[in-house]
Amino acid sequence: MKDADGPHEVPIGRELDLHTFHPRDIPSLVEEYVIAAHGAGLREVRLIHGRGKGIQRGIVQAALERHPLVVSFYDAPETHLGATVAVLKEGGLALRS
Repeated sequence: MKDADGPHEVPIGRELDLHTFHPRDIPSLVEEYVIAAHGAGLREVRLIHGRGKGIQRGIVQAALERHPLVVSFYDAPETHLGATVAVLKEGGLALRS
């Protein structure tokens, strides 16, 4: 039987939906997600923060702006400011099957 309170392995995909997270947790979450995505060999990831008043968008983009593994980022045009796409540096490990 697995420990329900222990750490859980979460698969790293090309997209992370931030709607369920509190704004105070977003900077560290973005930091860890970018590191994991880069390590998985991803070169581009999409962070879904929603449109609203732009508070979460600002938090996400501030975290990406100072992250050393982020080459650039931009608003995903099809979401009307509801998601940000980050381009990561090359050099992550290949995905394992």
